[in-house]
Amino acid sequence: MVLEQIVIAKFGGSALGINGVRIPIIIERIKQLSKKSKVICVFSAPLTSYEGKNMSMTDVAIRISRNYATSNPVDIDILKNVYLDISRKFLSKENQEMFETELNSFSRTVLISLKQVAENRRFVDVSRSRVLAYSGEIVIASLMNYILRSNGMVSSSIGINDWPIITDDNFEAANFMLDESKKHLEYLVDLIQCNEVVCFGGFIGKTVDGLETTYERGGSDRSAADLGVILSNNFKVTLDFEKDNSVLSADPKIVSENLRFVKTLSYNEAKLAGMFGMKILDPIAIKDIDDHGLNLLILVTNISNPTSYTQIIKKASNEESDSDPKIKLVTGKKNCAIVRMESISASHLAALFEKQRQYHDFIKLSPYRKDNLEMTRFLFLDGDYVRRHEKIFRAFYPKVEMVYGRGVVTLIGDSMWKVPKIVSETSSIVSQRDINILNIDAQEETSRILIIVEDSNVEEVIRSIHSKGTIMN
Repeated sequence: MVLEQIVIAKFGGSALGINGVRIPIIIERIKQLSKKSKVICVFSAPLTSYEGKNMSMTDVAIRISRNYATSNPVDIDILKNVYLDISRKFLSKENQEMFETELNSFSRTVLISLKQVAENRRFVDVSRSRVLAYSGEIVIASLMNYILRSNGMVSSSIGINDWPIITDDNFEAANFMLDESKKHLEYLVDLIQCNEVVCFGGFIGKTVDGLETTYERGGSDRSAADLGVILSNNFKVTLDFEKDNSVLSADPKIVSENLRFVKTLSYNEAKLAGMFGMKILDPIAIKDIDDHGLNLLILVTNISNPTSYTQIIKKASNEESDSDPKIKLVTGKKNCAIVRMESISASHLAALFEKQRQYHDFIKLSPYRKDNLEMTRFLFLDGDYVRRHEKIFRAFYPKVEMVYGRGVVTLIGDSMWKVPKIVSETSSIVSQRDINILNIDAQEETSRILIIVEDSNVEEVIRSIHSKGTIMN
């Protein structure tokens, strides 16, 4: 049986623009996609201006809620007015009335949840999830549904009662549950069959008992990936992440010259890039696909020029020629930390992280010996996480050493091992800039070279490596 094609297109906050200014571009892009297949649109919360800064509505809701948790209630009108203002620009009168009815219901849920936050003096668990859901992704999905209808498209959105993404009850960093999700799939499949487009709020999950949960930040990417996983038996799925650009060889905010378009990445290369600071997509989204043994085509598309896109495939093509770049990306991350501890204790700590499935961004570096003990070094890509959990590290090993203010620069490419003298040449490039390399870690099996430097040197190291044409080509 030939499966019907479906595209799951994810639009982030930057794609929507400040107060939805880029929505006309999204409308035209969805119309293009719907000519060839059914479309599910996954939306992140939009951006707005708050307290003099441009930020996501999720961040606005978090700031407001933390004030409530400290008995300092502040004005919450922005959580509703942003969507009202957008709706008045794009909706017909009939659709405006229907949307405002839904928006009032969402706002009541937010207000009730904020009162619970104030009473409990805690912005946690289901109260937190509800505030974020009903001031962010659930609302924008509903609004975009009515906007598409106002533009002549056959569209629908899915409510929380029929939510297909089921998670455990870890409310702030939920884990996807495939078997339970499949039990809630029928309503979504019916919606897809009856509409050109289905609008869906990213970042949000639901427990078996019907309580709202959230993924970690970046979770809208995971929502798109998890929809692809649960629909893969019913449709031929393509995931399409609509961005300001397709993938380039470095972050254009850091490197301004000789950037190279990256045509293809493997799942492994894309996961590494996401871990080490390149905002392609959430690496856990790819992990969710990979863990379930699927091979879904992923596209990263330039929304302003859809003919420019990067393909992310399960494995790099065997047809790769000798002239194709072996090093595809140079990226880096600041605010890292090094944790040093005895190796047996380190193995128990790593097992705890794996069991809890709540923390993925750490790398085990090469061990060394000290006072006849084998010592393990972990590179944590979030120094703030280590600071918050110092007691846990000391519980595993009282003499643990934690070093902050570290940065890491990473060269990524599955075929990098084919480049002769790559480690020594990379080291030489950095040393010529009088930058002290604190650690260099290269492993053929992981398709990456890690260069650990002072936090303040990360961007200069990226530029110096990328500017060396023999390295990048």
